[in-house]
Amino acid sequence: MNKLQQADYIVFFIYFIAIATYGYYVYHRKKSAAANSKDFFLAEGSLTWWAIGASLIASNISAEHFIGMSGSGFALGLAISTYEWMAAATLIIVAVFFIPLYLKNKIYTMPQFLAKRYNDKVSTVMAVFWLLVYVFVNLTSIIYLGALAIASISNIPFEWCIAGLCVFSVIVTLGGMKVIGYTDVVQVAVLIIGGLVTTYLALTLLSEKFGYGSHILKGLSVLRKEAPSHFHMIFHSDHPYYKDLPGLSVLIGGMWINNLAYWGCNQYITQRALGANLQTARKGILFAAFLKLLVPVIAVLPGIVMFVLHKNGMFQQEMTDAAGVIKPDHAYPTLMNLLPPGLKGVAFAALTAAIVASLAGKANSISTIFSLDIYQKYFNREASEKKLVSVGRWAVIIAMLLAAIVTPSLRSLDQAYQFIQEYVGFISPGVLAIFLLGFFWKRTTAGAALTGALLTIPISTVLKFLPAWTNGAFPDYPFLDRMSITFVLIVVLMIIISITRPTKEATAHALEIDKSMFRTTPGFIAGSIIIIGILTALYTVFW
Repeated sequence: MNKLQQADYIVFFIYFIAIATYGYYVYHRKKSAAANSKDFFLAEGSLTWWAIGASLIASNISAEHFIGMSGSGFALGLAISTYEWMAAATLIIVAVFFIPLYLKNKIYTMPQFLAKRYNDKVSTVMAVFWLLVYVFVNLTSIIYLGALAIASISNIPFEWCIAGLCVFSVIVTLGGMKVIGYTDVVQVAVLIIGGLVTTYLALTLLSEKFGYGSHILKGLSVLRKEAPSHFHMIFHSDHPYYKDLPGLSVLIGGMWINNLAYWGCNQYITQRALGANLQTARKGILFAAFLKLLVPVIAVLPGIVMFVLHKNGMFQQEMTDAAGVIKPDHAYPTLMNLLPPGLKGVAFAALTAAIVASLAGKANSISTIFSLDIYQKYFNREASEKKLVSVGRWAVIIAMLLAAIVTPSLRSLDQAYQFIQEYVGFISPGVLAIFLLGFFWKRTTAGAALTGALLTIPISTVLKFLPAWTNGAFPDYPFLDRMSITFVLIVVLMIIISITRPTKEATAHALEIDKSMFRTTPGFIAGSIIIIGILTALYTVFW
């Protein structure tokens, strides 16, 4: 039945009250005597490793995973998991090489790093880019997918779902990073438990459909047997979805650019670790890497289950729109509607937890960048700590309002997850080039960095649309390959500019690097080896 029952509302209400009460408790227990901007934006020194790890995942996992990745699982299969599994490997690199540089140089925001390493012009250009992407791509897509899912399993109109998610997220965000960090632990527990329950019920439903009773292992074997094409991680060039996941590029090409830019140079991700000491930050990031290995189980497998059920005649109407076109992103909401009363409430709470935690994380980072890198720098250099916190709170409200207004325009999307990856990928190659050269090559100049910042979107745009403009005379590259090409072009340009137009300021602004920063503990090394071993086994089995 396409409706939440009384038991579901009770479960959801308990979740809502628990989050609100815990957030209020954290806010008052850990509130500073005076308003402090670093305390509000970073929760400086107060997040434990498990809170950092959980908050990283909560900020990352949202409706685009539950709805978008399930939709991609329905359409193209397990291969979409490469975003999650390669992210686990990327997090290890970020923990070893990126985080020590930020902490050693007392970096609190990504634009602050660019100002310190290059100059204010580079910092401001990228701050504006980030704010636009966070508000008009990240926030809007999460609100859209979340509202779509909630509207599809309840009687709440789509527009009211948008309003409710925005208000709930603003309430959580206004408490600052401490409240976000600690409530994220609860949110992650809810979304993982709810996600695993949904996956378990999907597999048992599949097992029953094929006459094996409620047997989860039988459900898995049926899945492999009925959808063999959906269990390959590496696509050949003749695969219908090759352009989404182009062969080995998911292992050695654009996927690394995508993930390193996201996990290592992204305010709403690194912000969780920037207030901690190095050992705590690394433990938290490693914990997040282990959690990333779980995500395909709760986000991708349900989509593949729906593909098999649909192929065998079930849910023909639910998986199509009014025009009869199959909509992969309907997979997860359709599956949630099959859950019994009470359990649907758990899944509903899990989905809402993922959406709200992710929105809160992104909104907090928007307020951090706007307050510290725009407002304080250009509008009020003498702003008090209390004023900065106040401006940050208003930035949250305005950003969420803008996103809510734009959100309904996304209704025409087919696979929203791929939309997000592609359009965020317009900026990622330039960001990564600027950061990597800034980290590890002292001669990189501010002029080179500014060129890289300004050219990343035009180069990406030309590579995307030139095939259409030239009637196919120019190759139509998959977007991950376009990211690789853009990255290489920008790195080459930056090196040429830095060599031909050297400046004394370049070496003067070089970061403080001590090789001992990159040493890791035996426990971290052991955890990293386990993760790499699991990834090797997964790609070997599902190649």
